[in-house]
Amino acid sequence: MEEFHKVRRLPPYVFEQVNRLKASARSRGADIIDLGMGNPDLPTPKAIVDKLCEVVRDPRTHRYSSSRGIPGLRRAQAAYYSRRFGVKLNPDTQVVATLGSKEGFANMAQAITAPGDVILCPNPTYPIHAFGFIMSGGVIRSLQVEPDDGFIPALERGVKHSIPKPLALILNYPSNPTALVASLDFYKDVVAFAKKNDIIILSDLAYSEIYFDGNPPPSVLQVPGAIDVCVEFTSMSKTFSMPGWRMGFAVGNERLISALTRVKSYLDYGAFTPIQVAAAHALNGDGADIAEVRDIYHKRRDVMVDAFGRAGWTIPAPAASMFAWAPIPEPFKHLGSLEFSKLLIEHADVAVAPGVGFGEHGDEFVRVALVENEHRIRQAARNIKRFLSTSAKQPNNVVPLSAHR
Repeated sequence: MEEFHKVRRLPPYVFEQVNRLKASARSRGADIIDLGMGNPDLPTPKAIVDKLCEVVRDPRTHRYSSSRGIPGLRRAQAAYYSRRFGVKLNPDTQVVATLGSKEGFANMAQAITAPGDVILCPNPTYPIHAFGFIMSGGVIRSLQVEPDDGFIPALERGVKHSIPKPLALILNYPSNPTALVASLDFYKDVVAFAKKNDIIILSDLAYSEIYFDGNPPPSVLQVPGAIDVCVEFTSMSKTFSMPGWRMGFAVGNERLISALTRVKSYLDYGAFTPIQVAAAHALNGDGADIAEVRDIYHKRRDVMVDAFGRAGWTIPAPAASMFAWAPIPEPFKHLGSLEFSKLLIEHADVAVAPGVGFGEHGDEFVRVALVENEHRIRQAARNIKRFLSTSAKQPNNVVPLSAHR
């Protein structure tokens, strides 16, 4: 039977090939150290769980909730933006709760995209940034991901050579997967360009609180006048170790937030009310939980960079996010990221995410997630050292076991 139109527009899911290999290896008894999926392993802080348990005992909270988020939750998010970024938001018109930032992006794509609309999107990037719009009928024009002097010229080329003129620009800093961080000066230039060319900015700030070396990443909404053209998405998944709770936000331009809110009203009734109350409790906290999570990832980053480096795999230390964007070791670069990822599973019992899954320009890298404890990270480094020492001498003779099946 022929595939449906929207399904045909999606490429093969690269990560599924890695997931199948992981499952197969584990079924054979292999102890796979999974540094692939960005799935936080840390428990949600006790105070947040306790608040959920307290509220869930009230049967009135078991009814349908509010798609746009209960008022207390939207006020808590607005207060967070005021404290953290100095950005004032109206919780009634400029804040909407989403079922995670991923779903928020997909819903926004549904809300604003007409068939054939052009979206400017970094490559490599988190898949929903592109495919949320592709599934909504949009067309992606790829940009560089580096927030440097070449970014505005790339935007200019994108506008000049796109028909119709681009509708929106995707930003994601700290970046998933590259961990690149943008400066406020960079945002000022991009906002000025967007306003001049009547382009919407959609910023994914999911990793705003996972930063190292004392430099908090800015919000694009800190730029004066940015709210005229911007909506920003955040998530509680990493900040508070709440990935399964599915709680995020979109904030910013009233017209865009209104469009997103209307679409959401047809698609969901919002998160379970006790989850929303617990999320508001987390946002209204003193920040100690956030600092503890940040400290754990910082230590893991340092252990990974040191241990992998001594194993023979030099990985640049990320300034933020819970990922490292690791160049494939030179003897294996010709294989590409998917085949190299398969080798690591089958010969080192380590899983990483192939960079090509984030876009073709990521194929010389793999993404390594800091989602195992320091002991397991060191164990992964020992496994990799053994693999590199035995295989790098004759990389052309090393092929994934899956090639023989």
